[in-house]
Amino acid sequence: MSTEVTSVRCLCGKVELEAVGIPILTTVCHCDGCREAADELEELPGAEPVKMADGGVPYVVYRKDRVICLKGAEHLREHRLKPDSPTRRVVATCCNSFLMLDFTHGHWITLVRQRVEATQAVEAAPHPARTSPMFFCPAFRELAADGLQDPED
Repeated sequence: MSTEVTSVRCLCGKVELEAVGIPILTTVCHCDGCREAADELEELPGAEPVKMADGGVPYVVYRKDRVICLKGAEHLREHRLKPDSPTRRVVATCCNSFLMLDFTHGHWITLVRQRVEATQAVEAAPHPARTSPMFFCPAFRELAADGLQDPED
């Protein structure tokens, strides 16, 4: 396993996460939920845009056990589109930076690309060429067909 560390920071720097190793993949999601949540989160005071020109939201996906919060956990707040949704977006309330998406039933954490430091590990991650309205199902099905290999193995 690569031990390269990638930093994830909010705009003002009060919240910092650390991701270790090569991500599972990098992607852009165009699903209705991601676009709706991005619209809502971009409306927060001082929030930066997270959607690309085509409406997609760029992400870097890591295993949950490879991402930790180094500082500022007290500033993290979850945002759910519906109270019973298994997907929660996490925002740094200090500056309203959208940092990550957590599908609570999954083993992965989805970091917002704009908040992720550019590193060799991030560049080494697989970049599936899919930009469909339901990206994650086909992408993970494709990875599963390959045996859900860790990119570092």
